[in-house]
Amino acid sequence: MNTHDEPRTVPSLELHRYLGTWYEIARLPERHEPAEYSDITATYTLNDDGTVRVDNRALDDEGEPAQVIGQAMIVEGSGNAKLEVSFMPEGLRWIPFTRGDYWVLRVDDDYRTALVGTPNRKHLWLLSRAPTIDAATRSAFLETAVEQGYDLGELITTPHRGTMTA
Repeated sequence: MNTHDEPRTVPSLELHRYLGTWYEIARLPERHEPAEYSDITATYTLNDDGTVRVDNRALDDEGEPAQVIGQAMIVEGSGNAKLEVSFMPEGLRWIPFTRGDYWVLRVDDDYRTALVGTPNRKHLWLLSRAPTIDAATRSAFLETAVEQGYDLGELITTPHRGTMTA
């Protein structure tokens, strides 16, 4: 594989099926998500203007709730598989360089497990509709990441202790 090629996304994402709550199962290190964070979830809802509201929640290293709200915009012509996400304050979200890529690389037929990454291959998230997944599913989805050129050497498994409150 040529490492200059962009990762392949799913050809078409049924956004209405993707919306809802996802549990983070594993991730590559992210400066806004310290390795000690646990019980990480992302809830996606459709806004009236066609953008997606992103509600990320976690427990920090002291067990205290943390939350950040963002907005995702679908990249035109991507079959809904590429989004640009901003967690800047609402008044600053129009600034293009404040957005991060969110590419859906793989989703199972039932929309129960998803693999999301960035085109530079620095960020990757394995997501599930449940706080745990079986080893075979985890392995299969992470193999997709490796095939797409992601280095999983620093992969963090996200603990879910079931102590998150709404």
